[in-house]
Amino acid sequence: MKRNKPLESRTPLKRSAWPLADRATSLRRSTLKARVKKPTVEEGSKYLAACRGEPCFLNVKCPWTDWADPTVVDCHSNQSAHGKAGALKAKHWFTVPGCAACHEWLDRGGAPWEAKCAAFDDALARWKPKRARKMGLMEEAA
Repeated sequence: MKRNKPLESRTPLKRSAWPLADRATSLRRSTLKARVKKPTVEEGSKYLAACRGEPCFLNVKCPWTDWADPTVVDCHSNQSAHGKAGALKAKHWFTVPGCAACHEWLDRGGAPWEAKCAAFDDALARWKPKRARKMGLMEEAA
């Protein structure tokens, strides 16, 4: 079917009753949700810096020593209760100082999961009071 002339509007279009700004809000199906504040680099780095210069607290592959091993780094928890999920690391306050050998055992070792959780929880219980004193915190939120 072919038209010889273009379509014409016989009645003019009416302007919408809504102002443009309110129209977008009224068409939204749900209310705006408050965004969760993400921790900044500075907030997390103070927990990581507290692990530097400390002895290994995991002590599963190394003997207990009071001297600061140069391979000691902050070891994040692998438990979902501490915020670990998928490619995300656990929250920074769930870290303990651990040497390279113990960190390797915790992340990639063939030990049972329960043994790894027990070793980390024991290390975290010993580390929390020392970290609180080192960082000048009275009480830590867990």
